[in-house]
Amino acid sequence: MSNARRPSRRPRPARSGRRPRPRPAAAGLPAVLIGLVLSAGGALAALALLPPQPRANDTLLALQDFSLQLQEVVLASRPQPPRPGDRLLTSAALPGLLAQLERADQSWLPRAEPLGNGRIRYLYKRRLGDPPLSIAQIEELRRNPPSHQLERDAIARLLTMLERSGVQVVIGPPRKSRAAGEWEPAARTLRIRPDVIEKGSVEFARVLNHEAIHVAQSCRRGGLGARPQLLGLSIVLDPINRRHLEDPVYARASPTEIRLEQEAYANQDQLSLGPALLAKECRAPGWARWGSPAAAPAGR
Repeated sequence: MSNARRPSRRPRPARSGRRPRPRPAAAGLPAVLIGLVLSAGGALAALALLPPQPRANDTLLALQDFSLQLQEVVLASRPQPPRPGDRLLTSAALPGLLAQLERADQSWLPRAEPLGNGRIRYLYKRRLGDPPLSIAQIEELRRNPPSHQLERDAIARLLTMLERSGVQVVIGPPRKSRAAGEWEPAARTLRIRPDVIEKGSVEFARVLNHEAIHVAQSCRRGGLGARPQLLGLSIVLDPINRRHLEDPVYARASPTEIRLEQEAYANQDQLSLGPALLAKECRAPGWARWGSPAAAPAGR
Protein backbone atom coordinates (compact mmCIF):
# COMPACT_ATOMS: atom_id res chain seq x y z
CA MET A 1 0.00 0.00 0.00
CA SER A 2 1.34 3.42 -0.96
CA ASN A 3 1.72 6.11 1.71
CA ALA A 4 1.62 9.05 -0.76
CA ARG A 5 -1.07 11.60 0.05
CA ARG A 6 -3.54 12.56 -2.66
CA PRO A 7 -4.28 16.27 -3.29
CA SER A 8 -7.48 17.36 -1.64
CA ARG A 9 -10.51 18.29 -3.79
CA ARG A 10 -13.12 20.87 -2.95
CA PRO A 11 -16.60 19.36 -2.78
CA ARG A 12 -19.06 20.53 -5.41
CA PRO A 13 -22.04 22.48 -4.10
CA ALA A 14 -25.30 20.56 -4.15
CA ARG A 15 -27.75 21.58 -6.86
CA SER A 16 -30.89 23.09 -5.48
CA GLY A 17 -34.42 22.60 -6.73
CA ARG A 18 -34.06 18.98 -7.83
CA ARG A 19 -34.88 15.86 -5.91
CA PRO A 20 -33.54 12.44 -6.81
CA ARG A 21 -36.11 10.37 -8.63
CA PRO A 22 -36.96 7.02 -7.00
CA ARG A 23 -36.16 4.06 -9.19
CA PRO A 24 -39.33 2.19 -10.24
CA ALA A 25 -39.71 -1.42 -9.16
CA ALA A 26 -39.68 -4.05 -11.86
CA ALA A 27 -43.17 -4.46 -13.31
CA GLY A 28 -45.11 -7.46 -12.07
CA LEU A 29 -42.58 -8.50 -9.38
CA PRO A 30 -43.01 -8.00 -5.63
CA ALA A 31 -40.45 -5.75 -4.00
CA VAL A 32 -39.40 -8.54 -1.64
CA LEU A 33 -38.68 -11.10 -4.37
CA ILE A 34 -35.10 -12.35 -4.15
CA GLY A 35 -33.55 -12.40 -7.60
CA LEU A 36 -32.70 -16.07 -7.87
CA VAL A 37 -34.42 -18.12 -10.56
CA LEU A 38 -33.30 -21.60 -11.39
CA SER A 39 -34.38 -23.90 -14.21
CA ALA A 40 -34.63 -27.59 -13.31
CA GLY A 41 -36.68 -30.46 -14.67
CA GLY A 42 -38.78 -28.29 -16.96
CA ALA A 43 -40.06 -26.11 -14.09
CA LEU A 44 -39.09 -22.74 -12.63
CA ALA A 45 -37.99 -22.56 -9.01
CA ALA A 46 -37.63 -19.34 -7.01
CA LEU A 47 -36.79 -18.27 -3.47
CA ALA A 48 -39.13 -15.60 -2.15
CA LEU A 49 -40.45 -14.01 1.01
CA LEU A 50 -43.92 -13.59 -0.48
CA PRO A 51 -45.53 -15.69 -3.23
CA PRO A 52 -45.04 -14.37 -6.78
CA GLN A 53 -48.15 -13.80 -8.86
CA PRO A 54 -48.70 -16.91 -11.05
CA ARG A 55 -49.40 -16.47 -14.71
CA ALA A 56 -52.80 -17.50 -16.09
CA ASN A 57 -51.48 -20.76 -17.53
CA ASP A 58 -49.35 -21.78 -14.55
CA THR A 59 -50.13 -23.85 -11.48
CA LEU A 60 -48.42 -22.75 -8.28
CA LEU A 61 -47.27 -25.62 -6.09
CA ALA A 62 -45.85 -24.50 -2.73
CA LEU A 63 -43.65 -26.78 -0.66
CA GLN A 64 -44.69 -25.04 2.58
CA ASP A 65 -47.32 -22.53 3.70
CA PHE A 66 -46.10 -19.03 2.94
CA SER A 67 -44.88 -17.02 5.93
CA LEU A 68 -42.18 -14.45 6.58
CA GLN A 69 -39.29 -16.76 5.84
CA LEU A 70 -37.53 -18.08 2.77
CA GLN A 71 -39.71 -20.52 0.85
CA GLU A 72 -39.33 -22.54 -2.31
CA VAL A 73 -42.05 -22.64 -4.92
CA VAL A 74 -42.35 -24.39 -8.26
CA LEU A 75 -44.17 -23.00 -11.26
CA ALA A 76 -45.22 -25.98 -13.37
CA SER A 77 -46.81 -25.64 -16.78
CA ARG A 78 -49.95 -27.41 -17.86
CA PRO A 79 -49.71 -31.06 -19.05
CA GLN A 80 -48.66 -31.47 -22.63
CA PRO A 81 -51.40 -32.54 -25.08
CA PRO A 82 -51.77 -36.33 -25.47
CA ARG A 83 -49.69 -37.91 -28.21
CA PRO A 84 -51.37 -39.47 -31.27
CA GLY A 85 -52.84 -42.80 -30.18
CA ASP A 86 -53.12 -41.83 -26.49
CA ARG A 87 -56.53 -42.12 -24.82
CA LEU A 88 -57.14 -39.66 -22.01
CA LEU A 89 -58.26 -41.39 -18.80
CA THR A 90 -60.24 -39.12 -16.47
CA SER A 91 -62.62 -39.81 -13.62
CA ALA A 92 -65.48 -39.41 -16.11
CA ALA A 93 -64.10 -42.38 -18.06
CA LEU A 94 -63.84 -44.53 -14.92
CA PRO A 95 -67.10 -46.53 -15.43
CA GLY A 96 -65.99 -47.64 -18.89
CA LEU A 97 -62.53 -48.62 -17.59
CA LEU A 98 -64.00 -50.65 -14.72
CA ALA A 99 -66.31 -52.47 -17.16
CA GLN A 100 -63.30 -53.40 -19.30
CA LEU A 101 -61.40 -54.62 -16.25
CA GLU A 102 -64.36 -56.70 -15.09
CA ARG A 103 -64.47 -58.48 -18.44
CA ALA A 104 -60.72 -59.05 -18.27
CA ASP A 105 -61.06 -60.50 -14.76
CA GLN A 106 -63.36 -63.21 -16.12
CA SER A 107 -60.50 -64.57 -18.22
CA TRP A 108 -58.62 -65.47 -15.00
CA LEU A 109 -61.34 -67.83 -13.80
CA PRO A 110 -60.69 -71.55 -14.35
CA ARG A 111 -62.79 -73.18 -17.04
CA ALA A 112 -63.67 -76.85 -17.35
CA GLU A 113 -63.04 -78.77 -20.55
CA PRO A 114 -64.72 -82.22 -20.88
CA LEU A 115 -62.37 -84.92 -22.18
CA GLY A 116 -64.85 -87.79 -22.48
CA ASN A 117 -65.39 -90.85 -20.27
CA GLY A 118 -66.44 -88.51 -17.47
CA ARG A 119 -63.05 -86.82 -17.26
CA ILE A 120 -62.62 -83.04 -17.00
CA ARG A 121 -59.60 -80.86 -17.57
CA TYR A 122 -59.34 -77.44 -15.94
CA LEU A 123 -57.61 -74.58 -17.72
CA TYR A 124 -56.58 -71.41 -15.89
CA LYS A 125 -54.00 -68.66 -15.96
CA ARG A 126 -51.43 -68.01 -13.24
CA ARG A 127 -49.60 -64.79 -12.50
CA LEU A 128 -45.85 -64.83 -12.10
CA GLY A 129 -45.02 -66.25 -8.68
CA ASP A 130 -48.47 -67.74 -7.99
CA PRO A 131 -48.37 -71.41 -6.90
CA PRO A 132 -50.33 -74.07 -8.84
CA LEU A 133 -53.90 -74.64 -7.66
CA SER A 134 -55.26 -77.93 -6.39
CA ILE A 135 -58.52 -79.39 -7.74
CA ALA A 136 -60.30 -78.32 -4.55
CA GLN A 137 -58.99 -74.75 -4.90
CA ILE A 138 -60.02 -74.62 -8.57
CA GLU A 139 -63.54 -75.78 -7.80
CA GLU A 140 -63.84 -73.28 -4.93
CA LEU A 141 -62.64 -70.52 -7.22
CA ARG A 142 -65.29 -71.44 -9.78
CA ARG A 143 -68.03 -71.46 -7.14
CA ASN A 144 -66.92 -68.18 -5.48
CA PRO A 145 -64.99 -66.03 -7.97
CA PRO A 146 -63.20 -62.99 -6.47
CA SER A 147 -64.91 -59.61 -6.89
CA HIS A 148 -61.66 -57.58 -7.02
CA GLN A 149 -63.57 -54.75 -5.35
CA LEU A 150 -60.47 -53.78 -3.36
CA GLU A 151 -58.46 -53.23 -6.56
CA ARG A 152 -61.30 -51.35 -8.30
CA ASP A 153 -61.77 -49.03 -5.33
CA ALA A 154 -58.02 -48.38 -5.31
CA ILE A 155 -58.07 -47.55 -9.03
CA ALA A 156 -60.92 -45.07 -8.48
CA ARG A 157 -59.07 -43.40 -5.59
CA LEU A 158 -55.81 -43.18 -7.50
CA LEU A 159 -57.39 -41.70 -10.64
CA THR A 160 -59.26 -39.12 -8.57
CA MET A 161 -56.17 -38.10 -6.59
CA LEU A 162 -53.97 -37.95 -9.69
CA GLU A 163 -56.51 -35.80 -11.50
CA ARG A 164 -56.79 -33.42 -8.52
CA SER A 165 -53.00 -33.21 -8.32
CA GLY A 166 -52.82 -32.00 -11.92
CA VAL A 167 -51.52 -35.24 -13.46
CA GLN A 168 -52.71 -36.28 -16.90
CA VAL A 169 -53.34 -40.04 -17.11
CA VAL A 170 -53.45 -41.63 -20.56
CA ILE A 171 -53.78 -45.12 -21.96
CA GLY A 172 -51.04 -45.29 -24.55
CA PRO A 173 -47.64 -46.78 -25.34
CA PRO A 174 -44.82 -45.62 -23.04
CA ARG A 175 -41.61 -44.29 -24.54
CA LYS A 176 -39.80 -47.41 -23.31
CA SER A 177 -41.33 -50.20 -25.34
CA ARG A 178 -41.25 -52.91 -22.65
CA ALA A 179 -42.53 -50.72 -19.81
CA ALA A 180 -46.04 -51.40 -18.49
CA GLY A 181 -46.34 -47.81 -17.26
CA GLU A 182 -44.39 -44.58 -17.30
CA TRP A 183 -44.32 -41.24 -15.46
CA GLU A 184 -43.01 -38.32 -17.53
CA PRO A 185 -42.52 -35.31 -15.21
CA ALA A 186 -41.76 -32.78 -17.98
CA ALA A 187 -45.14 -33.51 -19.59
CA ARG A 188 -46.92 -34.10 -16.26
CA THR A 189 -48.26 -37.26 -17.90
CA LEU A 190 -48.66 -40.81 -16.58
CA ARG A 191 -48.96 -43.47 -19.29
CA ILE A 192 -50.20 -47.04 -18.99
CA ARG A 193 -49.71 -49.51 -21.81
CA PRO A 194 -53.08 -50.48 -23.36
CA ASP A 195 -52.67 -54.23 -22.88
CA VAL A 196 -52.41 -53.78 -19.09
CA ILE A 197 -56.21 -53.44 -19.10
CA GLU A 198 -56.45 -56.93 -20.59
CA LYS A 199 -54.53 -58.30 -17.60
CA GLY A 200 -57.38 -57.36 -15.25
CA SER A 201 -57.97 -55.31 -12.11
CA VAL A 202 -55.10 -56.74 -10.05
CA GLU A 203 -52.38 -55.87 -12.55
CA PHE A 204 -53.87 -52.52 -13.55
CA ALA A 205 -54.13 -51.36 -9.90
CA ARG A 206 -50.54 -52.44 -9.25
CA VAL A 207 -49.14 -50.58 -12.28
CA LEU A 208 -51.15 -47.43 -11.54
CA ASN A 209 -50.03 -47.46 -7.90
CA HIS A 210 -46.39 -47.98 -8.98
CA GLU A 211 -46.51 -44.92 -11.22
CA ALA A 212 -48.34 -42.87 -8.57
CA ILE A 213 -45.37 -43.50 -6.26
CA HIS A 214 -43.11 -42.03 -8.96
CA VAL A 215 -45.40 -38.98 -9.13
CA ALA A 216 -45.01 -38.53 -5.36
CA GLN A 217 -41.23 -38.83 -5.81
CA SER A 218 -41.35 -35.84 -8.17
CA CYS A 219 -43.48 -33.84 -5.75
CA ARG A 220 -40.98 -34.57 -2.97
CA ARG A 221 -38.31 -32.69 -4.97
CA GLY A 222 -40.55 -29.68 -5.51
CA GLY A 223 -43.39 -30.30 -7.96
CA LEU A 224 -44.86 -32.44 -10.71
CA GLY A 225 -42.29 -31.20 -13.21
CA ALA A 226 -39.31 -32.09 -11.01
CA ARG A 227 -37.03 -35.10 -11.33
CA PRO A 228 -38.13 -37.85 -8.89
CA GLN A 229 -36.43 -38.11 -5.51
CA LEU A 230 -36.45 -40.98 -3.02
CA LEU A 231 -39.22 -40.80 -0.42
CA GLY A 232 -37.44 -42.86 2.22
CA LEU A 233 -39.75 -45.88 1.93
CA SER A 234 -38.63 -49.47 2.20
CA ILE A 235 -36.69 -50.78 -0.82
CA VAL A 236 -36.71 -54.45 0.22
CA LEU A 237 -37.75 -56.46 -2.84
CA ASP A 238 -39.23 -59.93 -3.08
CA PRO A 239 -37.79 -62.33 -5.69
CA ILE A 240 -40.52 -61.48 -8.23
CA ASN A 241 -39.81 -57.75 -8.17
CA ARG A 242 -36.06 -58.35 -8.24
CA ARG A 243 -36.65 -60.16 -11.51
CA HIS A 244 -38.56 -57.15 -12.82
CA LEU A 245 -35.52 -54.94 -12.24
CA GLU A 246 -33.41 -57.39 -14.22
CA ASP A 247 -35.56 -56.76 -17.30
CA PRO A 248 -33.68 -55.24 -20.28
CA VAL A 249 -35.85 -52.11 -20.00
CA TYR A 250 -33.64 -51.10 -17.05
CA ALA A 251 -30.34 -52.09 -18.68
CA ARG A 252 -29.25 -48.46 -19.20
CA ALA A 253 -30.77 -47.04 -16.03
CA SER A 254 -28.49 -45.07 -13.72
CA PRO A 255 -27.95 -46.16 -10.09
CA THR A 256 -30.30 -43.36 -8.99
CA GLU A 257 -33.03 -44.54 -11.37
CA ILE A 258 -32.63 -48.10 -10.11
CA ARG A 259 -33.10 -46.92 -6.52
CA LEU A 260 -36.24 -45.03 -7.50
CA GLU A 261 -37.60 -48.13 -9.20
CA GLN A 262 -36.71 -50.26 -6.19
CA GLU A 263 -38.75 -47.97 -3.97
CA ALA A 264 -41.76 -48.12 -6.30
CA TYR A 265 -41.60 -51.90 -6.80
CA ALA A 266 -41.18 -52.57 -3.07
CA ASN A 267 -44.36 -50.64 -2.23
CA GLN A 268 -46.61 -51.03 -5.28
CA ASP A 269 -48.77 -53.74 -3.67
CA GLN A 270 -49.80 -51.37 -0.83
CA LEU A 271 -52.77 -49.97 -2.72
CA SER A 272 -53.65 -47.46 0.01
CA LEU A 273 -50.15 -45.98 -0.10
CA GLY A 274 -50.34 -44.25 -3.49
CA PRO A 275 -53.27 -41.95 -2.63
CA ALA A 276 -51.72 -41.19 0.78
CA LEU A 277 -48.42 -40.17 -0.81
CA LEU A 278 -50.17 -37.98 -3.40
CA ALA A 279 -52.06 -36.22 -0.62
CA LYS A 280 -48.92 -35.69 1.43
CA GLU A 281 -46.31 -34.89 -1.23
CA CYS A 282 -48.41 -33.30 -4.00
CA ARG A 283 -50.89 -31.51 -1.71
CA ALA A 284 -53.78 -33.20 -3.49
CA PRO A 285 -57.09 -32.20 -1.88
CA GLY A 286 -59.81 -34.65 -0.95
CA TRP A 287 -57.75 -37.32 0.84
CA ALA A 288 -59.88 -36.96 3.99
CA ARG A 289 -62.97 -38.32 2.25
CA TRP A 290 -61.14 -41.55 1.41
CA GLY A 291 -59.82 -42.14 4.94
CA SER A 292 -56.34 -42.78 6.24
CA PRO A 293 -54.08 -45.54 4.89
CA ALA A 294 -54.22 -48.92 6.57
CA ALA A 295 -50.55 -48.79 7.55
CA ALA A 296 -47.93 -46.09 7.77
CA PRO A 297 -45.18 -46.13 5.11
CA ALA A 298 -42.16 -48.15 6.12
CA GLY A 299 -39.07 -46.05 6.78
CA ARG A 300 -35.51 -46.80 5.87
